[in-house]
Amino acid sequence: MGQYDVVFRIRRRSDELPNLADERQPMRIGIAGAGAIGRSVALELLAYGHKILLIEINTRHYEPLTVPDADWLLADACELTSLEDAGIESCDVVIAATGDDKANLTTSLLAKTEFGVARVVARVNDARNEWLFTEAWGVDVAVSAPRALVAAIEGAIDIGHLVRLMDLRQGQVSLTKLKLPDDDPMVGKRVRDISLPENTALAIVIRDSGVILPKPDDVLQAGDEMLFFTGGAVEDQVLALVHGATKPIRDRTRPTS
Repeated sequence: MGQYDVVFRIRRRSDELPNLADERQPMRIGIAGAGAIGRSVALELLAYGHKILLIEINTRHYEPLTVPDADWLLADACELTSLEDAGIESCDVVIAATGDDKANLTTSLLAKTEFGVARVVARVNDARNEWLFTEAWGVDVAVSAPRALVAAIEGAIDIGHLVRLMDLRQGQVSLTKLKLPDDDPMVGKRVRDISLPENTALAIVIRDSGVILPKPDDVLQAGDEMLFFTGGAVEDQVLALVHGATKPIRDRTRPTS
């Protein structure tokens, strides 16, 4: 995160935050890369009560005082012996967060195949390499900084355009966002009256008054930012629906030839 702080998060003032450590089971999380992004992720995860290990090879980034509650190791996370010394097999999650895609792929593969880490998250720095960040390389979740930045820019300037925020399970599920235009037929409709495509769910509605977990009787308003979970290639159907279609594409009557 850090300068890429575009991941969708709901924040409250620090004096309103509950004791996050009491709400979930603490995990041991190893983070390869203690640059600005790695340290930012570490600080947030520490706030949730997790135990953090930061692994950094660059002495310029090895600054334990910046995240004093984490364990630190000056080592190369691409080396098998370094990961053994770190006790990476005891980690519930490993995050490969360096600025080098080759290093992130190597760390991910070693963590998954050699040490059996249950969950591996990897940072993608160059969008051209995104296709490599799959289970074949030990990656369970790939977080693309370039895609996140593009999504943030498009989401800020576009109304009525579907913006893909994140892919899950190697693209099988997508999190997408769409801002409802003023003149859209869906304005004034209740959520129960929206006929979404199969394998699609309206997860959250964001408006000036706050974040809404949509209920069947909630009424959509102009300017609402709608977040959808979509499974498979149905984004075009969601877009068509919001641009005036009353039914998903699959339900329309096709003209006879």
